Amino acid sequence: MDLQELRTLIKVVQTGSFTQAAILLGSHKAHVSRTITQLEAKLGVRLLARSTRALRLTEIGREVFERAVGIIAAVDDTERVAQQMWTEPRGILRITCGTEFGMMVVSQWINQFLLDYPQITIEAEFTGRLVDLVHEGFDLAIRIGSLDDTRLVARRLGMLEYGLFANPAYLQRRGIPKHPEQLTQHDLLIFSGGQVTGTWSLTKASETIIVPLVSRLRLNNRVSLMDAALHGLGIVRLPWLLAQTETKQGQLSQVLEEWTMAQIPVHAVFPSNRYLTPKVRAFVDHAVQNFITLTTSVSKTPP
Repeated sequence: MDLQELRTLIKVVQTGSFTQAAILLGSHKAHVSRTITQLEAKLGVRLLARSTRALRLTEIGREVFERAVGIIAAVDDTERVAQQMWTEPRGILRITCGTEFGMMVVSQWINQFLLDYPQITIEAEFTGRLVDLVHEGFDLAIRIGSLDDTRLVARRLGMLEYGLFANPAYLQRRGIPKHPEQLTQHDLLIFSGGQVTGTWSLTKASETIIVPLVSRLRLNNRVSLMDAALHGLGIVRLPWLLAQTETKQGQLSQVLEEWTMAQIPVHAVFPSNRYLTPKVRAFVDHAVQNFITLTTSVSKTPP
């Protein structure tokens, strides 16, 4: 049997007439009658007792009718919910992001997003490992750096600006570098996680200097690297959004501020083999707007 046969049975019973059922179904009396006959043949039972005056459900027919009503109601409800989920942001949204950016930035995005979309539940995983969105069932990820997974669709949120920073006490003790080449004479605090090269590249006008990295300390966590810099252990490369508070408070000073470092892209990525549901689209739009707010609020003015 199929759903249309059940819908036809329901209309025939509700109207008590093949003719009236046909009108409501936009069909013909003969087609409706043939559909009921086919349904009875498939089930191997008589559902309706027919007479010249009326149609009456048989005992087994009533059982089938009651079950058909429940089935069709469940199907219609499922279609309604599916349509709502396609037109309205709702349901469970699974997000993953790197630990530091997740804790510093994405967690704040999530808090506001949940206030704006009460029908959405979020499951977030902030981790240092590269999560396989397809196999692990995540809806989207926020990723920093270049992308190389062709199974993913990406939308750029923006660019992270980086600078070099050190504690004023360290600079007083070791001296302030005036040129990138002098960095080789300093203690460098190096990030060892993610997409890492063995050099720092600094540019001013048409001049670019590549600095080989000989580290005093290597860590896979930028917050810990900043803490080391705050304790006067050396010069560190950090995103401005991480260092801005300590810079404003005078705990860190920017080094070689006239030189710029390459900006790093930040993307929202999601599997290419899935529909972009309203909940994913809503969060990505939310992330784009908040990244704009985040980067425009970063102050590079020294204390």
